[in-house]
Amino acid sequence: MLTQTTTRVLEPSDLDAALAVLDREPVANAFVTARVQVAGLDPWRLGGEMWGWYEDGMLASLCYAGANLVPICATPRAVRGFADRARRAGRRCSSIVGPAEATAQLWRLLEPSWGPAREVRAQQPLMVTDRLPDDIVPDPYVRRVRKDEMETIMPACVAMFTEEVGVSPLAGDGGLLYQARVAELVGSGRSFARLDRDGKVVFKAEIGAATSQACQIQGVWVAPEYRGRGLAAPGMAAVLRYALADIAPVASLYVNDFNTAARSAYRRVGFREVGAFMSVLF
Repeated sequence: MLTQTTTRVLEPSDLDAALAVLDREPVANAFVTARVQVAGLDPWRLGGEMWGWYEDGMLASLCYAGANLVPICATPRAVRGFADRARRAGRRCSSIVGPAEATAQLWRLLEPSWGPAREVRAQQPLMVTDRLPDDIVPDPYVRRVRKDEMETIMPACVAMFTEEVGVSPLAGDGGLLYQARVAELVGSGRSFARLDRDGKVVFKAEIGAATSQACQIQGVWVAPEYRGRGLAAPGMAAVLRYALADIAPVASLYVNDFNTAARSAYRRVGFREVGAFMSVLF
């Protein structure tokens, strides 16, 4: 019996089948699932194409191709199919990010034509929790950022992004897209911060992706002059309290393996490692 395999760009009518694939790994796929639930599969609204890999006529794997290239529930054969399509299309993304095994295979296939990368982060532990810690009191000063506080939170967001990614989010378009994204998180009540007496941000974090099953905490940052004072764990506990009460029953994040201080703080709050992501930055 012949096994028919193919890749194609998904259409709005493929939404239910795509959501069924995304639903197989609700924590790892939260970022893409959240976008698809809001925008559907129309490339203009989604901000990119969704590629599907079919085996015997059934949708088996996905790959989001937008500002990021993200393999989703991708088998080795699917990754080869996605790599062929990506190579033909040429690189349009600023990063490849996803589960470590599939992303590593995808990068091996694309590196000869897309390389070199600016940076490769091969192991980024994926951590999850579904409960508040028993032994850490949430920081009572961490609260939702108000809509009129964009000028307060924006410098901290830019500092975090630049420190984390290695380039400023203000490059290119002057920061219009990044500012819109920060405003979206503030407006939806998913941006959190602690301010000092002078109104400066000393701790911040956002809930970047949210579905009914899982949410993803991102952008965790402590102002350099406040580091080493034990703010991270109580701050994370406060954000976690909001996340589990208001957003989803499971909270996740992924962190660079070399960031031992952050990993330690997350473990103290109750996060446990359940897998790994990989990021290739251009």
